[in-house]
Amino acid sequence: MTDQVRKEKGEYLPPNLRLLAIIEEVGRAGIPVSPTAISEAVGLPVPTVHRLLATAEEEGFLQRDVDGRSFGPGQRLRRLSGNILSSQRIRTERLLVLRELADEVGETCNLATPGRYGMVYIDRVETHWPLRIQLPVGTQVPFHCTASGKMYLSSLRSDKLSRVLKWLALEPKTDHTITDEADLRKELRETHKRQFSSDNQEFMEGMSAIAVPISDSEGRLLSTLSIHAPSQRHDLSSLINHYEPLRKAADRIEALCVD
Repeated sequence: MTDQVRKEKGEYLPPNLRLLAIIEEVGRAGIPVSPTAISEAVGLPVPTVHRLLATAEEEGFLQRDVDGRSFGPGQRLRRLSGNILSSQRIRTERLLVLRELADEVGETCNLATPGRYGMVYIDRVETHWPLRIQLPVGTQVPFHCTASGKMYLSSLRSDKLSRVLKWLALEPKTDHTITDEADLRKELRETHKRQFSSDNQEFMEGMSAIAVPISDSEGRLLSTLSIHAPSQRHDLSSLINHYEPLRKAADRIEALCVD
């Protein structure tokens, strides 16, 4: 038996993905599905399918059809489906806010969220200018020398910030990067007080940026909204002039998160 055939028969399907594969097949079928049909579709033994179906039924993700043998989506799966569609709606509205902001300030706008080793861009609307900084969605950038990263660090409690700074390498990216911990702490205190952060060519030579927090209903940072521009069009002081529209856009996105 070839590797491809074994994969198709489910032999390489990790145990933690088997229930997801069954739920995926039930959703794909669009009608109540029997354990035998599911077994054939996902390549798992019928006894294994029966056991996993019982778990999914008990937890409310699947439910038996009127024939007592077939299975269809349960209440929790239907609710999950609705939540996913709602999330897509929120992202669509979020991108509209980003687009309006980018059009107003004439520069690229980004949403970033904290990752394990840096800030990760999750949404982005490009400026129309041919000269722009290429940082696509999915890019991870350092905490210590970016506007989004410093905004996140400034939101941490003192004890957690100390733990982060112990392992955080303050690597110089440009001649302007803050590499001294005391200087960075001072910058973070100022950032926390004024509620916006800045990157004055610290991450990339010839690029400046400012960022504001997007917080949950408890005031905890969820993500950051930033604008950045080449120094040929904006220095840091001129970018700061766009703080008000940046803050208003962040408020609109916060409202979507708690809606």
